[in-house]
Amino acid sequence: MQDQRIGFIGLGIMGSRMAANLARAGYRLTVWTHTPGKAEQWAREHGASIAADCAQLGELSDIVITMVVDGSQVRELLLGPNGVAQGAAEGTMCIDMSTIAPADAVEIGGELKGRGIAMLDAPVTGSSPRAEDGTLTIMAGGERESFERALGVLGVMGEVIVHVGPLGSGQKVKLVNNAIAAANATALAEALVLARAEGLDSEALLEVLSSGSGASTMLSLKARPMLERDFTTLFKTDHMLKDVRLCLDEASRTGVRFPAAEHALELLEQAAGEGHGDEDFASIVDPAQSRAR
Repeated sequence: MQDQRIGFIGLGIMGSRMAANLARAGYRLTVWTHTPGKAEQWAREHGASIAADCAQLGELSDIVITMVVDGSQVRELLLGPNGVAQGAAEGTMCIDMSTIAPADAVEIGGELKGRGIAMLDAPVTGSSPRAEDGTLTIMAGGERESFERALGVLGVMGEVIVHVGPLGSGQKVKLVNNAIAAANATALAEALVLARAEGLDSEALLEVLSSGSGASTMLSLKARPMLERDFTTLFKTDHMLKDVRLCLDEASRTGVRFPAAEHALELLEQAAGEGHGDEDFASIVDPAQSRAR
């Protein structure tokens, strides 16, 4: 049994798998999620406790991890009327592993610090299989002392764990990473559309690409789903759309253009508008196909 008491908020595609690794590692785990009945079922399956609300979860935890959709949710869960900060003792640490605007991370962290609660922004990269086997890449922003304190817990969920700078830096690195991934996936989708129009053998194409200079993580994860139009969700189109928008907001703030991400945004917006928002972002192959005509 691990000494630290961990609270985990958010049991979606990624969070449920990340929390399961913490439970298997022997941490005393308390969970909470918005969806009625979901925390209870998950806790029964994994031997965890359930909090009545986030304030109680804060009271029962030394470290609280959030893995939710956006900054407004993180703020409400940590600082709202029944939020973690209402029950957490001084010296508690919050680790937000969601992907949110860097400014939100800095602002929330500042308010928590005023209450004696430390914060790391520690978003992750890697799909649900990597969340399941604990091999995510984690980029953490915050004070070095907080990072060192969290390292054991983060190491249960991730394989590569990097302290990337002060609070908010984790989000900035994550947004750049996801924008690159989206741009890469966009180029792949358009290339596959071209290859199909040329009548190329898709298996031969994938064999060459995977062993040549065109190889990439997106190729290995998304090429076959794009070819087969299998949009089973590993990472939602809506979530990638949010991340690329956030990255372009940061780019605009600094006065830097990111045309590849702008083009990816167009396809993601079209895919979401065509009903693929809850499906995997491999769905961008559909707007790539329609634009090719």
